[in-house]
Amino acid sequence: MLSVARTSRHAATVSLLLVRTYATESIHSAGDNIPPPPPKHPVKPDKPRTSLYLRPRPAISSTHRSIPSLPLRFGANQMLPVTDSTRALLEDIVSQFDAPIRYAFAYGSGVFEQEGYEASQDETEKPMIDFMFAVTHPAHFHSINMHQHPQHYPFHARLLGSSYVSRLGEVGPGVWFNPYVPMGGVRIKYGVTTVDNLCSDLLNWKSLYLAGRMHKPLRIIKDDARVRLTQQVNLTSAVRAALLTLPHEFPETALFERIAGISYNGDPRMWLPAENRGKVANIVKKQGPQFKELYHRLAVGLPGVHWPVHETTIRQDTSAVARAAHLRKLPSNLIKGVREHYSRNSELSAEADESAFFLRLAGDEKLPQVLTEEMGTIVRYPAAVQSVKGIASAGLGKSVQYSMAKISKWWSGAR
Repeated sequence: MLSVARTSRHAATVSLLLVRTYATESIHSAGDNIPPPPPKHPVKPDKPRTSLYLRPRPAISSTHRSIPSLPLRFGANQMLPVTDSTRALLEDIVSQFDAPIRYAFAYGSGVFEQEGYEASQDETEKPMIDFMFAVTHPAHFHSINMHQHPQHYPFHARLLGSSYVSRLGEVGPGVWFNPYVPMGGVRIKYGVTTVDNLCSDLLNWKSLYLAGRMHKPLRIIKDDARVRLTQQVNLTSAVRAALLTLPHEFPETALFERIAGISYNGDPRMWLPAENRGKVANIVKKQGPQFKELYHRLAVGLPGVHWPVHETTIRQDTSAVARAAHLRKLPSNLIKGVREHYSRNSELSAEADESAFFLRLAGDEKLPQVLTEEMGTIVRYPAAVQSVKGIASAGLGKSVQYSMAKISKWWSGAR
């Protein structure tokens, strides 16, 4: 009986094993925790549908790589101080623009004191505060700004739209101006240009319209590493050009006046009753400390320049070798003009050895006059175009108001 029972259990066990062997799925005990195999193609979550994104994209130039950072103290000479009240006012005005601005500065008699503008003047006689905004995409800026501040633009500009404004802005020196704009309790005039156009002028002096304005003291409100780097080159170029037109020894005010006068030399407004003839002297008289802060460290870093910080007299090496070192590092557009001048007049022909050519140029006694003439040639056409363009950008009413103010300044300087 016992043997029969054992035989039955053995037969049942064999039957169960056969069933498990031919089963289509493996059978695991409850104690096994082996996870199921992953799917062959992982399931990707559905992409959210895109919606209109009104905030501006990051300001990245499509033609130039951005400069990640500069040394902490690089360009410290550019950071000129102003009073706390002026700083707060300038920053508050710029913060009222919703359109993206990469670099912004304020300049002129509304920021730094000039001879002829008294502190006691009433509000109606105080000068406008001048701003310059450098942006990545001007059409994008004007589109947003025209929606936020339509009253800043003349009627025809609002009618034709931001594309018209940006295209017209590209003509001449590449700036669009909105003058006589009330903001923050004061009147302002602001220009809009591109970062690429600004940096090109700072490096090459293609028009000197922007670079010349930045030769003089200004207050940076929004900084940009690329602009700060090219502005340092611009300031050094201004020192080199001025030194080439000055003698062995001279007062520091002579250097400041030469630099400040670069952007006015050749400007048609200086010939017409449209600008104060004594403007350069008026700027330097009141802004001497700011000029020294801008240029002292750059000047003493050049070979052959002796200018102790506590002295007001500058001495320089005027040998042909020293002057040739300055000459060959001038901006490309100015060098081109100098070459063409000597080529036209056949005074000095170009040589295969460029060093020898610059050495001969540096020894020419007419070089200071040639440099002054060529800088005036660079300034003349863009300044004339911008003056005419001002009628379209400001509108007839504001253009007449602006012209009358300029004539008044000219009359004051002529007396």
